Amino acid sequence: MATQKLSFFISSLLFLSLGLTAAVNAVEEAAVYKKSEEKDVDIAVEGIVYCQSCNAHGTWSLTGAKPITSARVSVICKDYKNRVSYYKVFQTDKNGYFYGQLENFKMDHYLLDHPLHACGVHLVSSPLSDCNHLSNVNYGINGSPFRYENKRLYNTNYEAVVYSSGPLAFRPSFRPKTEEDHY
Repeated sequence: MATQKLSFFISSLLFLSLGLTAAVNAVEEAAVYKKSEEKDVDIAVEGIVYCQSCNAHGTWSLTGAKPITSARVSVICKDYKNRVSYYKVFQTDKNGYFYGQLENFKMDHYLLDHPLHACGVHLVSSPLSDCNHLSNVNYGINGSPFRYENKRLYNTNYEAVVYSSGPLAFRPSFRPKTEEDHY
């Protein structure tokens, strides 16, 4: 009887050790597989900067607006304690379009420091002397929040999530009407 119990105990111990070894091997294989499949995910933002038409002064309308070449916008991200954690300036191309990759952007808290919650695009400067006043179209002064529009760029071992800031606009210099404007 004692021999049977001892034999059963040894068999159980051997079975457990084989099961444990198989489980450890499975976990190690999963870790290696996951590590080889990991991709770097970068964050980018895009948008267009316009010169708002004089007819739309005081509104958010972009009817008649023209894109601004070489305008500058900044991306400012704040952490969950409202401290600036990221800042970078981007310049528009000949079509008023900017695309900015947020290199070295770090999130200390996966939800509160997420770019959708923490980042905004601000108007900085316009090269046009007759259209260089800040407007708050799409919150260009306060910081246009990022919008997720399900846009991604893929490459081998690389993925970029592209957010949109919406169109931003400078407004023309306001000048009082003269008698010539009435005729």
